[in-house]
Amino acid sequence: MSEGSRTLKSGTTLFRVLESLRESDGASVTELADRLGLAKSTVHVHLSTLKAARYVVQEGDVYYVGLRFLGLSEYARTRREAYRLAESLVVELAEETDERAQFIAEEHGKGIYLYRETGERAVRTDSGVGKEILLHSTAAGKAILALFPDERIHEIVDRWGLPARTSATITDKKRLWTEIETIRERGYAFNRGENIESLNAVGVPVKRSDGTVIGAFSVSAPAHRLEGERLETQVPELLLGVTNELELKIAYS
Repeated sequence: MSEGSRTLKSGTTLFRVLESLRESDGASVTELADRLGLAKSTVHVHLSTLKAARYVVQEGDVYYVGLRFLGLSEYARTRREAYRLAESLVVELAEETDERAQFIAEEHGKGIYLYRETGERAVRTDSGVGKEILLHSTAAGKAILALFPDERIHEIVDRWGLPARTSATITDKKRLWTEIETIRERGYAFNRGENIESLNAVGVPVKRSDGTVIGAFSVSAPAHRLEGERLETQVPELLLGVTNELELKIAYS
């Protein structure tokens, strides 16, 4: 049976309502209905259900995602010891580089930001904790892909495609495979403005002792600050050191 062949329609709608609430930072029944193309009565029933379960709050005519979700989200982020161990190292990377550092894991063929810290010079973008990203357009994502078996990579590309985020994004399968082979050989990945214009990044995968992937660290910065030797050598060496530290902690914890 293929994934998604049996789903509850009302459940799917419920999550669409929640996602829209989050993306819009609160909305009324009418605004949600217009945005989602649903009847106002349908939206109202779902919001009433979520409110009764204390997962949304209502302020006047506007509904917001409730704080009760924090318990679920924190559990999801810390359910694996490896994820918990990565947090302090992300802080260390941000302090060492003065740039933005993050740790990303993969679920359902996409990357999820688990931790993100910003150094003093870091550029703040919209990639907050919990945000999903496509793997092919980021350094951490490509680093994760490179550790997957070829069959798994094919599955992910077939499911999500290779959409362009910028003019530099890899959108050709042959070019992606060439890149993956290079990453496998050197142990880290580059992103040269492929996800956000003029923002470069380096990503290094984290793996268990059996070789399976856990996630990836990355550091990103404006292209004029992360280029040349800093991009090609300094930041990769720093990331490789932090990655080795986490892998040792996981192996002997």
